[in-house]
Amino acid sequence: MFLRRFLLLGTLMVILLLTVGCNLQQETVIPKKLTIGVVSYEQGAVSLDKYNRFKEYIAEKTHSVVELEPTYNELRAIEQIQRKQWDIVFAPPGLAAIAIDKELYTPLFSTGGVSSRQRSLLVVLDNKPIQKIADLANKTVALGQIGSAAGYYVPLYDLYGLTLAQIRFAPTPKTILQWLSEDSVDAGALSEMDFELYHSQFTTIKFRILHTSRWIPSGVVLLGSTVELNLQQQIQKAMSEAPADITADAGYVPTAKIPNYQQFIKLVEKVIPLEQRVKQTPAVLRHPEQF
Repeated sequence: MFLRRFLLLGTLMVILLLTVGCNLQQETVIPKKLTIGVVSYEQGAVSLDKYNRFKEYIAEKTHSVVELEPTYNELRAIEQIQRKQWDIVFAPPGLAAIAIDKELYTPLFSTGGVSSRQRSLLVVLDNKPIQKIADLANKTVALGQIGSAAGYYVPLYDLYGLTLAQIRFAPTPKTILQWLSEDSVDAGALSEMDFELYHSQFTTIKFRILHTSRWIPSGVVLLGSTVELNLQQQIQKAMSEAPADITADAGYVPTAKIPNYQQFIKLVEKVIPLEQRVKQTPAVLRHPEQF
């Protein structure tokens, strides 16, 4: 009788251990979740297609559930970064500067070589008498959203010292050209790349470049600080070894040097104190600290 009970107890213990082992094993295979953030302006569907193969590749290599979240301007992107909602970010320069400096994101890869650096343009209609930046005093100027390097930070830096009648904020670069064509603003700021992309769509309008800024560093792929260390290493390895067609679609260059953002971060920090004034009418672009 004792032996029978002993064997029965042993059998129950084995079953219990196997059950616990199975449960632990199930817990270890629960897939992790990663969210990829991109700024796509009005071309959301295009961005989804463009990043689809990259998303599937990262999911396979890291055994994770990967979601792509496009946003249509930098303002929404800043909110997602501040909330730590994005794990991998394809960040244009202005967004990258904020994420690196304020939110502890780490740059992994450049989104282009030296040739992909861009500049900010201040654009006017060709028939306007405006010939230099100083002529924009008491005029209405269109900027991009907060977070945009070429549309917001750099032009504000270049406009420092002026009093503008008003600053209008456009949701997309194309909107800035639309407002210029309607003569509802006197000048507008956008990247050289976006100007080349969109200005030909306004066939009856002749634009003129009033001012070209300094070079802006290329964008970068960022990794969030909340991503577990082992997973960070898996992501970096997978991205560095990705096939060329996948990296080309996603728009990053594994072999390109990551740009140094320190000087650009300083520029952004100098502009930030103006943000309390840019929505005022008139917009007085001065503060006690001199650039």
